[in-house]
Amino acid sequence: MSQYDVAIVGAGIAGASLAAEIAPHARVLILEGEDQPGYHATGRSAAFWSETYGGPDIQPLVTASGDFLHNPPAEMGGESFLSPRGELFIAQRDDRAVIDGFVAKFAALGVMLDEVDPAAYCPGLRPEWTDALYDDGCCDIDVARLHGAYLTAARGGGAELVCDAAVTGLSRHGHWTITTRAGVFTADVLVNAAGAWAEAVGIMAGAPPTGIAPLRRTMVQLRVDPPAPMTLPLVRDAHERFYFKPESGGRIWLSPHDEIATDPCDAAPEEIDVAIAIDKLDSAVDWRVTAVERRWAGLRTFAPDRRPVYGFDPAVPGLFWCAGQGGFGIQTAPAASKIAAAMLMGMPVDPMAAHLDPERYSIRRFRG
Repeated sequence: MSQYDVAIVGAGIAGASLAAEIAPHARVLILEGEDQPGYHATGRSAAFWSETYGGPDIQPLVTASGDFLHNPPAEMGGESFLSPRGELFIAQRDDRAVIDGFVAKFAALGVMLDEVDPAAYCPGLRPEWTDALYDDGCCDIDVARLHGAYLTAARGGGAELVCDAAVTGLSRHGHWTITTRAGVFTADVLVNAAGAWAEAVGIMAGAPPTGIAPLRRTMVQLRVDPPAPMTLPLVRDAHERFYFKPESGGRIWLSPHDEIATDPCDAAPEEIDVAIAIDKLDSAVDWRVTAVERRWAGLRTFAPDRRPVYGFDPAVPGLFWCAGQGGFGIQTAPAASKIAAAMLMGMPVDPMAAHLDPERYSIRRFRG
């Protein structure tokens, strides 16, 4: 039986990016419960990078990750993972206070937004949407290529990936014994990067509950008439009741921005949520939906305070958390993985993230 320094449970963006950071310094095993990495939240992302998405607690991680995503190092392929999109926040006349508050909140963080005429950016927008802010820094993310680059870097550093290895038992006697569908493994440190299953894995490891829980989010791919131009920005309602963005062939991706409590599972959309999404779109634009081409759902996993959770658990020796990324794990992965790697390995934080406060995201906030 091979002995590893670190076993990471979960090969989504959280586990893959952390593995890439620590693989040159440790014997790393990545255990993935599915038969391929990224099957759940990572593979179902709406795929955009926005400094305002997630709010002030997430923004520092997003902003710190921007340069890396725009200009990745050669070992990550060297080609930008981002492409320009732009982001339009729309509001009705009665929502003026929401717009003003949004501007003030993000200006204080150094994120500047321009006030614009929404009709100039979104053809077919209904006239009751009178106010808007525009962020030209918002980008699309090539999620599959980013995730794949992290897995490649992890393997290049010596990490071993085992799929179809759902964890069924954990015990610790000086080191961790990890029983999975793919066999039994041992490691000095267990990293809980299990996404929607993070709370269950933590409890299995003997940790007190943290309240980390998955919420279902619905996405729909629609064909609309007139076709949506590819120059359309990401459009978000200022109250965060829906968002949509263009896809190839005049299609759009649409979400009702739902957050529905659920057990960890292979999430599937419900018809009522698809109908709600289309109704919200109809409230914003005068386009006609000609086909619902695809629908899917993903699980966004949050801690009670909606901040990610990193660090060694003071209640369980050898248990390290890398969980609770919500819907923001992909756009924060470069900075978040640098912080987590430094906490895990006892190394200095990479300059990319050295200005961030790791305690803001530490598991210790739940272990007072």
